[in-house]
Amino acid sequence: MPEGDTVWNTAKVLRDGLEDAELIGSEFRVPHLATVDLAGYRVADSLSRGKHLLLRVVSPEHRELTLHSHLRMEGAWRVYAPGERWAGRPAHLIRVVLRTAKAVAVGYHLHDLKLVPTAREAELVGHLGPDLLGPDWDPAEAVRRLSADPARPVGEALLDQRNLAGIGNLYRCELLFLRGVWPWTPLRDVPDLPGMVALGQRLLAANRGRWTQSTTGSLRRGETSYVYGRRAQPCRRCNGPIAKRDGDGDGERITYWCPRCQPQPADT
Repeated sequence: MPEGDTVWNTAKVLRDGLEDAELIGSEFRVPHLATVDLAGYRVADSLSRGKHLLLRVVSPEHRELTLHSHLRMEGAWRVYAPGERWAGRPAHLIRVVLRTAKAVAVGYHLHDLKLVPTAREAELVGHLGPDLLGPDWDPAEAVRRLSADPARPVGEALLDQRNLAGIGNLYRCELLFLRGVWPWTPLRDVPDLPGMVALGQRLLAANRGRWTQSTTGSLRRGETSYVYGRRAQPCRRCNGPIAKRDGDGDGERITYWCPRCQPQPADT
């Protein structure tokens, strides 16, 4: 699942390529939107809300619509110049094509595609917690939502977009390592939950605007993470082996952690 900074970057690519331009054509390759024609609409904005993408368009009659999409694991948007070869993904994965005089936006393997009046966006994203990269980021509200279920494992709670929107598995694992917290610690036993939330926001913000994600400060290949993707490799702090636990098939994600730097509490 992409992290919030990846979705933010994707929204920026669409905004840079399409904003304020008039659509001269659109093509939707999904049954429920197959008859939609957005030609004549102006692209007003492109923004992310957690892991959701919202592309807002306005008709000459001032009708405001929002195209919602979710990348999940495989989705991507690419922007090409007119006439440029579409080399992003196989053609059979294309779900949306939006054309302007100067750019063509192609959406591959997109999920949850919906077109709704902009005034009804909350029906699609209103359930989300505070967006770590949004202008209305509210750390106190994020802490309040997390604290509402004190028995829940912290690693699970951080991935719940209803608590705070934007953290994926990479940042979840890295954040818990940096705070020295065992991933299955109940929220009630997590020391300084506000500090953890604040650090999570700083990690995403530090990677906003670039595609290579790093929590270590290094952008060199193999040096960008502390624990994520590093099973059995030496911990960068204690030199002990990084552990990995696979998901249980019931929605739990793969977890990486250092058993020495993130020890299991004695009473759990």
